[in-house]
Amino acid sequence: MAVWLKQRCWVVWGVMVTGLIMGCAAKPAARPVVFEQTGLASYYSDALHGRKTASGELYDKNKLTAAHRHLAFGTRVAVRNLKNGHSVHVRINDRGPFVKGRIIDLSEAAARRLGMLQSGLATVQIIGVHN
Repeated sequence: MAVWLKQRCWVVWGVMVTGLIMGCAAKPAARPVVFEQTGLASYYSDALHGRKTASGELYDKNKLTAAHRHLAFGTRVAVRNLKNGHSVHVRINDRGPFVKGRIIDLSEAAARRLGMLQSGLATVQIIGVHN
């Protein structure tokens, strides 16, 4: 009877290990989705400095942040000015822009890095990776 019990334990152990391996192998790893968008960018007015954003944090014109209509808060994207080639990495922390035809609102610091402070607007490409 002891031999039968040992054999049964080995069979049960083998089934459990096989199930564990198959369960792990059956689940594909979560892969980030590449996001790309081209369009018109603007930047926040100085009057909004210190006010709450949609994410709840205060807008700081000196930080590299931005507003986007759909991307999740905390998503990091690269923004490239298509006219001069300058780029900057920003973190999404607000909703907007709410002006038709614009795809992103940048902080003043981000706009400065893109070289768009004079014009106020720039055609940009946004590239990001998010889960």
